[in-house]
Amino acid sequence: MTAAQQGVETAMACDVLVVGGGINGAGIARDAAGRGLSVVLCEKDDLAAHTSSASTKLIHGGLRYLEYYEFGLVRKALIEREVLLRSAPHIMWPLRFVMPHAQGQRPAWLIRAGLFLYDMLAKREILPGSSGIDLTRHAAGKPLKPEFKRGFVYSDGWVDDARLVVLNAIDAADNGAHVLTQTRCTALWRDGAGADASWQATLLRGDGRELSVRARSVVNAAGPWTAEFLQQAAPGGQGRHLRLIKGSHIVVKRLFEHDHAYIFQHPDGRIVFAIPYEHDFTLIGTTDLDYHGDSGKVEIDDEEIRYLCELSSYYFSKPIVPADVVWTYAGVRPLVEDAAADAKAVTRDYRFELDQEGAPLLSVFGGKITTFRKLAEEALDVLEPLLVPEPGKRRRAWTEQACLPGGDVYGAVPQNRSVREFGHFVQGLQREYAWLPAALVARYARAYGTRIHVLLEGRADVAAMGEEVAAGLYAAEVDYLRRHEWAVSAADILWRRSKLGLHLPRGTADRLDAWLLQHPLP
Repeated sequence: MTAAQQGVETAMACDVLVVGGGINGAGIARDAAGRGLSVVLCEKDDLAAHTSSASTKLIHGGLRYLEYYEFGLVRKALIEREVLLRSAPHIMWPLRFVMPHAQGQRPAWLIRAGLFLYDMLAKREILPGSSGIDLTRHAAGKPLKPEFKRGFVYSDGWVDDARLVVLNAIDAADNGAHVLTQTRCTALWRDGAGADASWQATLLRGDGRELSVRARSVVNAAGPWTAEFLQQAAPGGQGRHLRLIKGSHIVVKRLFEHDHAYIFQHPDGRIVFAIPYEHDFTLIGTTDLDYHGDSGKVEIDDEEIRYLCELSSYYFSKPIVPADVVWTYAGVRPLVEDAAADAKAVTRDYRFELDQEGAPLLSVFGGKITTFRKLAEEALDVLEPLLVPEPGKRRRAWTEQACLPGGDVYGAVPQNRSVREFGHFVQGLQREYAWLPAALVARYARAYGTRIHVLLEGRADVAAMGEEVAAGLYAAEVDYLRRHEWAVSAADILWRRSKLGLHLPRGTADRLDAWLLQHPLP
């Protein structure tokens, strides 16, 4: 590294320093960079390493939140569903949910009324409405116990949550943001006053180097660490309290052949989903438990596994036992503390706290994946006037009509066709890259969308893909993920940039980590 390069590496200035590389931080960095602000995003681990890769993978309005009269939150999320689906049809798609009706639950008419409200709270152009179904005739009834004869079906969406974070980071970087993973903010203090007010930050890179950043503003999007970071940045402040709720999931071998998901209700009012997952599996979750441990070391416990197995077995004909579990994951959702005694009743809405005692500090509390884009837009609507005082020089909000990277399947403007005709897009790619296995092209299409052309640029046969590092994982893809998506480890590649870890034999991660060490990028 030359002295000039070292200088760039050790000192930077920006309009906005975003701390946290989860969905909120990445979304805010993207929106800010697209409005012409200079941005640095730092994340102490990998993008989506914690809460944002531990969701139930749903883009949904939150049907059960109606029970708690969260009509504003549900409407906001319902509107966002189709905005997001259009923006990234490769990593999101519509999903139909089946709700079996059990004896002792709310009356069928009341459930139908709730679903009608869910349908009507926001305009739908892509997703079909709800209806009642006869489970003795519908394909979704076959895996269920025979006593479940009646049910309901409604629409929401599926999302690859970790890839959603990465796509936002890519878009932020494409708009000029500096995205720094494996980089911890170790010190932060205010400097100057008035027009000269700024934040000074020390960032510690994974290789031990320090980076000094001078920022006109800071966004605290540290997720479970938001309150802790706020105390570091503004000691003695009251701030909001976070309530950490642990959500755990199990994955088992595929339980049914159809493409619908299930929503099951426990007698205690909690909801569990059973969702088709990675072709060969079923994802079951989630739990809702208050959490008081280390937010960096969250794991499912035996009682949660038993609970998810027992509730699923109450509905499915084939019992599910802990021995059937092939993978688990857990995360903590940093929710805004409220008066709710029960974890499942805590609001999933978000709040901002703005500290203007000098250079501005905006802290983000709560939120959910479905409303991340709106959260980011509203955060910039708060922050931008403080950085660009002249109204005529401010950029308009822009993300609602913008595709995420790879989502421009049928043009740069998001459109319903990209969702409805994604299969045609895949078929076209399979013809264009007929020298690759069709299943591999389909996986690339789902992961990368139109960015498949970046991955495969200059390649015309399988030999040009380089070494097959693991089954279906070529050196070309590994290098793409390292160059363009900040992947540095096997865990980044096998569990966040993809879910290949579910399909590959034990020991693959160790072999891939060894390969990465032996093949550094030039």
